[in-house]
Amino acid sequence: MPPPDPGVRALIRSARASQVSRRSLLSAGALGMGAAALSACAPPAPPSGGPAQLALPTDVSATDKTLRWANWTAYLDYDEEAKNYPTLEAFMKETGIATTYSEDVDDNDSYVSKVRPQLEARQDIERDIVTLTDWMAARLIRDQLVQPLELIQMPNAGNLLPQLKEVSFDPGRNYSLTWQSGFAGIGYDREKVGRDLKTLDDLFSEDLKGRVVVLSEMRDTVGLMMQWQGVDIAGQWTQAQFDEGVAKVDQLIGDRYIRRVKGNAYLNDLKSGNAIAGIVWSGDLFVLRFETENDNWQFTIPESGGTLWSDNMMVPITSTHRRNAQTLMNYYYEPEVAAQVAAYVNYVCPVVGAQEELAKTDPELAESPFIFPSADYIKENNIQGFRALTAQEDADLSAQWARVVGN
Repeated sequence: MPPPDPGVRALIRSARASQVSRRSLLSAGALGMGAAALSACAPPAPPSGGPAQLALPTDVSATDKTLRWANWTAYLDYDEEAKNYPTLEAFMKETGIATTYSEDVDDNDSYVSKVRPQLEARQDIERDIVTLTDWMAARLIRDQLVQPLELIQMPNAGNLLPQLKEVSFDPGRNYSLTWQSGFAGIGYDREKVGRDLKTLDDLFSEDLKGRVVVLSEMRDTVGLMMQWQGVDIAGQWTQAQFDEGVAKVDQLIGDRYIRRVKGNAYLNDLKSGNAIAGIVWSGDLFVLRFETENDNWQFTIPESGGTLWSDNMMVPITSTHRRNAQTLMNYYYEPEVAAQVAAYVNYVCPVVGAQEELAKTDPELAESPFIFPSADYIKENNIQGFRALTAQEDADLSAQWARVVGN
């Protein structure tokens, strides 16, 4: 795809003006200490056979310039005044592809449970891109429920950070392309809590009882619990160690320290004031700070460590707009566009060159460890990926977790 014309670039740059106040809230030190890693312990490799074995639907992208994208909440640059997504508006103007963007994904399990029967029956799920975390991406690739990507049609895919290019669940990135990476830790309203929360002991204290939410993502919540118990979650931990982590969550629920276990909807509890602290995703706290105009929202990695992950764009097996989807993925891998998204979402950017682009407009933000973390920062803060699970472990441990959280 040729580079955008000056008019499109002007549209992106003008949209930045309405976000200056937001970016000022998101400086590197604004939300406390934190770090993320750019690659995690990857899930098992996909089965043999490869793309050639898939029966793909006829692609109508050449004649039907439409696209439907499912993503998570607060995961794309948004202009509050115009009520639109500036980079997506620029994409549609440049390509003529009318794109519907939906914040459908609240939780990997709940979303895939809803669409899997249709995908397996080869029925249209009315989405051409889905954005899911590594371990769920591994399941869909393994089960042949997503389409191979034509990388030759996506020259900007070469801008993917080297650490993310060779993941075991998708060697060569034939089926997926990283959207963003990030980490889980402690989020809280400093004014309402009345002190800093540096550890999980601080979070699960008597004065916060019933006002704490935690994530329904097993690898984040149980992962943090296991780190709290001294476990190396990237290493070869045992079933007994996992059991102890799950038991701790169960205890905290039973003793009413934890108010709710939720997916992305946990933000509603924080916005309403029903909860004032929790186990959260890093970028969400930046957005919460902006949306509530409350500078007291803080994010920190617990002293015992934090978890890391990546989310990936994929084309469902039922999509008839694969090439339109690839055009969009290619567009978001242009460094200037990736920098615009990074400035808003404050997750780890996967695109080489984006840091240099962001430095042109916001040098301070370009040094943020939340967006461009160094290896030393990751190590010092004990940021770890939850180790790869076998298919059987994945099924068994997920079922165990579901029993605890009531899913």
